[in-house]
Amino acid sequence: MKLYSYILVMAAVTYLIRSLPLTLIRKEIKSPFIRSFLYYVPYATLAAMTFPAILFSTDSILSAAVGFAAALILAFQKKNLITVAVGASAAVFLTELLAGFL
Repeated sequence: MKLYSYILVMAAVTYLIRSLPLTLIRKEIKSPFIRSFLYYVPYATLAAMTFPAILFSTDSILSAAVGFAAALILAFQKKNLITVAVGASAAVFLTELLAGFL
């Protein structure tokens, strides 16, 4: 019975977090600072969740850093997501192969 209570509370909290801004903020946000802040929040959140996973996704920080650098270089060259992912994975594989980690 406790499990269902926990699930119900989590569902209510999730619903409130998503619905309250829609119901409380009816006017258009005109402040450039708040608009730019809200624009960049998803990117900052994604980066904060992804970066630690990048560093600890392999057995070696060196290969993780090489893969991250490869992904950055490919992304800045405006390559598509598949190319960036395959390029970063290949860089990690080659680094671990050359360093003798495999």
